[in-house]
Amino acid sequence: MTAKQKRMLSRIIVALILFFLFLFLPFDRWFSYPTSLYVELGAFLIPYLIAGYDVVLRALRNIGHGQIFDENFLMTVATIGAFALVCFPDTEPHMAEGAAVMLFYQVGELFQSYAVGRSRKSIADMMEIAPEYANVMRDGELVEVDPYELALGDEFIVKPGERIPLDGTVIEGESTIDTAALTGESVPRSVRPGAEIISGCINLSSPLTVRADKAFEDSTVSRILELVENAADKKARTESFITRFARYYTPAVVGFALILALVPPLFFGQAWSDWILRGLTFLVVSCPCALVISVPLSFFGGIGGASRVGILVKGSNYLEALAHSKTVVFDKTGTLTNGTFSVTAVNPTSGFTELDLLEAAAHAEAYSDHPVATSVRQAYEGVIDHKRIESAEEISGQGVKALIDTRKVVVGNQLLMANEGIDWATTELVGTVLHVAIDGDYAGNILIADSVKSDARQAIAALHHEGIETTVMLTGDRNDVAEAVAKDLGIDRFYAELLPQDKVTQLEKLLQAMPERDKLAFVGDGINDAPVLTRADIGIAMGAMGSDAAIEAADVVLMDDHPLKIAKAIAIAKKTMAIVWQNIVLALGIKFAVLILAALGIANMWMAVFADVGVAILAILNAMRAMSVKRTGEISGTSEIRPAN
Repeated sequence: MTAKQKRMLSRIIVALILFFLFLFLPFDRWFSYPTSLYVELGAFLIPYLIAGYDVVLRALRNIGHGQIFDENFLMTVATIGAFALVCFPDTEPHMAEGAAVMLFYQVGELFQSYAVGRSRKSIADMMEIAPEYANVMRDGELVEVDPYELALGDEFIVKPGERIPLDGTVIEGESTIDTAALTGESVPRSVRPGAEIISGCINLSSPLTVRADKAFEDSTVSRILELVENAADKKARTESFITRFARYYTPAVVGFALILALVPPLFFGQAWSDWILRGLTFLVVSCPCALVISVPLSFFGGIGGASRVGILVKGSNYLEALAHSKTVVFDKTGTLTNGTFSVTAVNPTSGFTELDLLEAAAHAEAYSDHPVATSVRQAYEGVIDHKRIESAEEISGQGVKALIDTRKVVVGNQLLMANEGIDWATTELVGTVLHVAIDGDYAGNILIADSVKSDARQAIAALHHEGIETTVMLTGDRNDVAEAVAKDLGIDRFYAELLPQDKVTQLEKLLQAMPERDKLAFVGDGINDAPVLTRADIGIAMGAMGSDAAIEAADVVLMDDHPLKIAKAIAIAKKTMAIVWQNIVLALGIKFAVLILAALGIANMWMAVFADVGVAILAILNAMRAMSVKRTGEISGTSEIRPAN
């Protein structure tokens, strides 16, 4: 609890003690009538002012700024009006009710402040990943400097227990790092020289010397902090509606309360005290704070709760869209599969050897960073001589053409072979097939396989359990490979042999075929999928630690590479939306019921206090449930080897 909240709690406790003391004092026996009324008025003004002087001051200040119709105005007018009924000695005194309205309103405000503080803390836990300093060697001494002072290529040292200040590569030392702040998982990761590490994680066991790969403003931690800070600016449609609703609702009920208080006495000769009391009661009930507080708090709590398990949502509008998702589309490589390819077979044709194929393919793929190219280079046991490579051209979605020792080498899929006019041999083996041609002659093929992620099958089942009607997989791989993976995982539909631009076209077709209210989410690794992530209703980047493209293009960022987190994100979104609508129905239902009773003169001021403050407290407590998200343990291991792209 903050110092401000503690001061507010102290004021409320003092005011409550005085309130209940005065409530049971026999003023009517100690003083003659009507003196007893004025003494009672003065007594109840004391707890009223102790608890609510700031509300009255805010109301006056806002009126001066032209902001009249807010909850401060409603509370001030209603409570002062209740005290003013002392001017009608023939009616029952309402000083106690006037003080009670302000007291319990402030109790509700304290609950709100505490709830918002709890929700902000879950966001603040994520914000704590920001490193305060970096250790660098200067003149033989280790000194602490601001991370902003370091540039690309600078070396820094991370001691055990310290946060890693910048993204970089380990150049000396072996240790374990805690990634829980980013991924929500508790199992540390081992690192050694050559390993890439990202800012915001904690070094656990041994000192590390790291070379900075990015400046601080471009590092992962800076991107994440910017994302979290801006999340509150993107409101959901429900949240925006409530804001607009309150803007028109409050002046309307104030006008109706005036009509209720003035028209019957002026035009029909009714008792002033009775109808003024009805108008004041109507004002107290009508305060929209339960809605205005609880709905944004629910979204804020959902976003904060998600961040605790490594799911970053860029705004409540995306959380709402995620809850309405009915179709989830996956990229395959690196999303449903591990993206760690290995050569499982080399099939040369007559006149060529396995070494010929691997040597030609490895040299042709020497400059490619595609996982398939990496696996080919790893399978080739010889040394790649870059002097032999005269030229190399990577053709997106097809393969590579290169000139090696004046010989033209073509390595790629069937489409590339067809475009080059080369007759290739088909294979019954299921996997990613690289065809190799040398000087126009077909030299054979290399079979490459990838493993499906251990939780991919469970993730698809969990999505269907969460109400996802259709799961779709898009891949550039061959049809038989895609069919094998889709069948293994239980994916409803798949589209294979797609070029990068074909994925966007296919996504457009899926979007057009969906009902307007339903939403489509696309899940990719965030590196090569930026166009599709941007086009989908909700773009989800998975395994995005350190990926600038992911954080920029996606609406939801999963900081680890477990597909099961997608179902977790949807579950959090649905829980948040359920809480939002529970609060809307609760607040409006009770308020409208008591408003009608107030207009009919049946509801008294105590019922009004419950309809306002009581409902607000219930709604706030309900909204706080959105913050409750259990952390998930690490999911490790892989399934049996499966074909993948």
